[in-house]
This record gives sequence, C-alpha cells and structure tokens, in this order.
Amino acid sequence: MQEWAGVLAGDLGEEDRLNIAVLSGKGGTGKTTIATNLSVVTAANYIDCDVEEPNGFIFLNPAQIISQAVKVDYPVIDRKRCTLCGDCAKICQFNALVKTKKEVILFEKLCHSCHACRIACKHEAITFAKRTIGAIEEGQAGDLICRRGILQIGEPMAVPVIKALLENLPAGINLLDCAAGTSCNVVSSLHYADGAVLVTEPSAFGLHDLKMAVKLVRNFNLPFGVIVNKYNGDDRIQKFCQEENIPVLGTITYQRKAAEVYSAGKVLVELSVYKKEFCKIAEGMRGVFPWNWQ
Repeated sequence: MQEWAGVLAGDLGEEDRLNIAVLSGKGGTGKTTIATNLSVVTAANYIDCDVEEPNGFIFLNPAQIISQAVKVDYPVIDRKRCTLCGDCAKICQFNALVKTKKEVILFEKLCHSCHACRIACKHEAITFAKRTIGAIEEGQAGDLICRRGILQIGEPMAVPVIKALLENLPAGINLLDCAAGTSCNVVSSLHYADGAVLVTEPSAFGLHDLKMAVKLVRNFNLPFGVIVNKYNGDDRIQKFCQEENIPVLGTITYQRKAAEVYSAGKVLVELSVYKKEFCKIAEGMRGVFPWNWQ
C-alpha cells in the first residue's frame, strides 16, 4: 500500500497538495476510524477538523506536539466617546451588542468579529481586542503530520478554529476528518477540499443522512466516493449508490475484533483482514480522484 501512496504523492510537486475530506451525514458511522486508518495506509497527513470533539490523536498518537492559540477579535467600547446612539447595536446581525439606558453591553460569544459595529460608529468609540477561543496542535506520527483544532469548552463557534486549522496545510496528501453531519462546520472544511470520502452505515438512518451528505458535496462539485462501514450484508447503500451513479470505494466488515482494537486506541489495519479492506479502498480512491499534476 505504501507503493500506491508513493505513486500518488510522486505525481505532486514539492509544494502541491491534495486535500481529501472524510465526512458522514450522521455521527457514529466510524468516520474517524476510517480517516485515521486511511491516513496510515496511504501515508497521508491527518487533519482533525472535528474541533468540538477531536479524537483522531487517540489512535495515531503523535509525538512532539506543538500548540498555538486561536484568537478572535471582539469590540471594546470607549465610554468616554460613546454617546449611546445605538448604531452599533442596530448594525449587529448577531445581537452581540445591546444598548441600554446606561451603556452598550457586549455578549462576546455571540460576536462574529465582522467589525460592522466599528464601521457604523460615527464617534470612533469602538476598537478591537483579541480573546482565545481554542488552539491548533500539530505533531508527528512516524512520517505523518498530524494536526487538530480544539475548541475551548463553552465556546459556541467552531468555524474560526477550523479556518485557522486549514490555513497553510502541509504539502502532499491531507485527509480532512470533518465534523459529523452537514452543518456549517462541515461546509467550512469542504471549502478547502479537492475531493471527499463519505462514510456511512447500512441502516435506514445511515442512508437518510448519506443522501444529505451527497447533496452537500455535489453542491461543491467535488469528486467523491462512499465507504460502507459496519457492513453486515445489507446492501441498501450499494443499491442507492448504483441508482445515483456514485462509486462505492469499499466496505469495512462488522466484526467484534474491530471493536476490541478500537477500544484499545489502536488502528484497525493492525489486523490483516482490515488492512486488506483498507488497501482495497485506497486503490478505489485512485479512480475517484483522478488528479493529474504537472
């Protein structure tokens, strides 16, 4: 499998990169399990974009971790200059500023750092300071670069951390382990993606939410394929994909051994049966993502 990874990476220039998003329409499908194991078999860098609950590092166990704070702007109101005209509160689309009889109150966690309030203020009473909302961590797992975003507990907005995480990604192949579902957190990650792998399970809920994920990546006009995790012989996902002309990259069979390895914080490819399945999936990815780097 390393031979395949080398061939694909060999088509890239030193500064080129391929960003492949791994996402699922719903939680609990095994998206992170798929992403971490694909990272191992394809020698791709692992980028954990599920900043509200990043857990990929548990399985890849990177070393030499470096952390950098993620900060956002928030308005600071000069009471000496403020006339309580209320223009700043009126312009704020997120209700982060509220005018009272005595002062303008800031709800800092509602602020989107858009700076509209500063522009609206005719009296130049608003400046901006920064506050920390999370962190970016990066380490090494063998030859792989592992990076993740961490949103601080109590912070409501993950998008600034995701954007900071995905800026200046390393050259080569990067697997973006997105948040579950099809929320704005996933949309923010897909803006940086060149292709997508959709992870689902053979159930009614799995199929329902897969359809939403398919619609999302099609809106981005991304090449994509589907992986059926926890496969138990139920072919409802394959039938849907055939009807929609969606390539099925492969299946990961449902076995007790997988749960035991996963619970121990290890990657599934340590088991020969799963290594074969993931290698087959990686071969299928070559046809779905036909980039030709010159």
